[in-house]
Amino acid sequence: MFATPLRHFLLAVQFFTRIPIIGPLADWVGFSPAMLRASAAYFPAVGWIVGLLTTGVFAGLAQALPVGGAGLFVAVAFSTIFGVLLTGAFHEDGLADLCDGLGGSLDRERALDIMKDSRVGTYGAIALVLVLLARTGLLVLIGQSGLWLATLALFAGHVTSRMTPLFIVATLRHVGDTAHSKSKPLADQISLGSLLVALGWTGAGLGLVAWLSPGPWWLWASVAAVVALLFMRRLLKRRLDGFTGDGLGATQQVTEVFFYLGLALAMPVIAP
Repeated sequence: MFATPLRHFLLAVQFFTRIPIIGPLADWVGFSPAMLRASAAYFPAVGWIVGLLTTGVFAGLAQALPVGGAGLFVAVAFSTIFGVLLTGAFHEDGLADLCDGLGGSLDRERALDIMKDSRVGTYGAIALVLVLLARTGLLVLIGQSGLWLATLALFAGHVTSRMTPLFIVATLRHVGDTAHSKSKPLADQISLGSLLVALGWTGAGLGLVAWLSPGPWWLWASVAAVVALLFMRRLLKRRLDGFTGDGLGATQQVTEVFFYLGLALAMPVIAP
């Protein structure tokens, strides 16, 4: 009864992280395009794993280091490094490629060609720097209002931002070099059942942080993430008339930053 969902979950972990699923376990999980498509339901569940592990690094360092802005900055920086190593910079790579493509040419076909180039250009490098700076600055700012809140925010940001790309998949068509794309199995629209499962994982994550730290700030953060999602959908529709794997990775990165921004904007409400 639970074997198939577990296989789909482990396949999502294998696809989106560097957590080793090898040997007999990998053989048991298996792989097919249909399975990878079904594993989309567990993308936010991968966010649970990445979120819990990165928050563990953040909270541990924040407690061990001297209290203050510098200590928070170091804790956020090293938790970010850990998160990038854990995921293999999967989403960051998508952000860089998308920005290189969209920044490098106004022509749709030329932009798609640029996005296939594995080299990082000026637009991609700038995008990565700005996103990392924004994410670090926002988490430090939130942490100054409360270490516990920043810890919960980091977890919830990872979970929520892995839900948003699924709405892109559900509402746009896949474009680009579909035959060689890692996101090819997602080219078909995600099923309603998979969306509901993914929403369940996301709702459980947000419900957990709301229970641990009750207040309206989680609504602010969620609304900001939705605004970022709508922006990214409009951008991909207008410039590419659809989505690519890079567009999905960029959507995860942008919505995560906006989740923290929404929470930071609620800080006047949080502050005693």
